[in-house]
Parts: sequence; structure tokens; C-alpha cells
Amino acid sequence: MAESGFEIFEVTADQGIRAWAPDLPALFREAARGLWSLLIDPVGVRPIRTFPVTVEAPDRELLLVAWLNELLYLHEVESLAGADTQIERLTETALQATVRGETLDPARHRIVGHVKAVTYHDLRIAATPAGWEARVVVDV
Repeated sequence: MAESGFEIFEVTADQGIRAWAPDLPALFREAARGLWSLLIDPVGVRPIRTFPVTVEAPDRELLLVAWLNELLYLHEVESLAGADTQIERLTETALQATVRGETLDPARHRIVGHVKAVTYHDLRIAATPAGWEARVVVDV
């Protein structure tokens, strides 16, 4: 298994993202990549627009949901096709990042699905011998 990555898993009527990484900033980055993979084929998405993102939540798991819902908001409202993220600050309750991507262009980007929201169902972040792992379910 790669040091960092994600996979999509099936949940009745929904889909889940399992992400893993050696540290928490990389884990949040991989979860973002997983979310974007449910929306748009990442091939050809260029990191030409940037968006600062700041989210807060009472704990680490809820912070992951807030982070992914903010990315979903950028996709829906700003028509963002996400390419990458740089986590600049991450604590137990706050995250600051720069999100990179470009304006969604249906002629160039293949839309693969729709995510309504990130949920709290089966939500967890846990330390592993290799680093960290997260599971989160999205409503599709």
C-alpha cells in the first residue's frame, strides 16, 4: 500500500472515502482528493486558481467533515474543479489551507458524479502503525 492515498467504498445508497497518510495534514489532503474523485475525473485539472480556506470544528473528526463540506461548497458555488491542496495550519479544531484548481469546464472536465453532502455516518480518524486513517461517508 502506498504511503498516502485514498479509496472509495460502497455504502447503501451512498459512497465512502477511506484515506490514509503518514501525518494528519496529508490525511486531510488525501480525503480532499477522494472527494474530488467522486465529482470530476482529475485528469487534466490544472491548479490555476487558488482559494484560501479556513474551517473550525469542535474536534478532529468534525473538522474533517467541515473541510470536505467547504470543498464541496467551492465546487458548487465557485464551480471549482479541485486539483490540489496545501494544508498550512492544522490543529485539533482548526484548519487553514490553500485550495488550487480551475473553473469547471464541461467541455474539458468529465463529471463523474454528484455529492450532496459529507455526513457523520461511520466517521472516524484513527492512528495506525503507518500513520493515520480516516473514513467518511458522503451522500450522493
